[in-house]
Amino acid sequence: QSQLVESGGGLVQPGGSLRLSCAASGFTLDYFAIGWFRQAPGKEREGVSCISSSGGFTNYSNSVKGRFAVSRDNAENTVYLQMNSLKPEDTAVYYCAASVLCVPESYEYFYWGQGTQVTVSS
Repeated sequence: QSQLVESGGGLVQPGGSLRLSCAASGFTLDYFAIGWFRQAPGKEREGVSCISSSGGFTNYSNSVKGRFAVSRDNAENTVYLQMNSLKPEDTAVYYCAASVLCVPESYEYFYWGQGTQVTVSS
């Protein structure tokens, strides 16, 4: 039974940090790129970041460049999203998803986690 599970969301003050985790069970993450997406109320889902299967390639949306960092520990079958200097506009449900390659099209990701809520507020 293949599954992705996000964790680490919560409430944080503006300027604070959170680290999200994306853990796989039932399959090995080593072979797949992992994308991070987010969706805020009333807005479309947007891509945030992606990391290649080896970890050698990463990309970020313009809105999070310089503040977020994606990494992976294939030995632990887990991908992370470190979020620093958080802003209220970062508030959203964050999802991780697996694909063969880092691509912008959401439909290329074959499995999605359940999402974890991130709220940035004072």
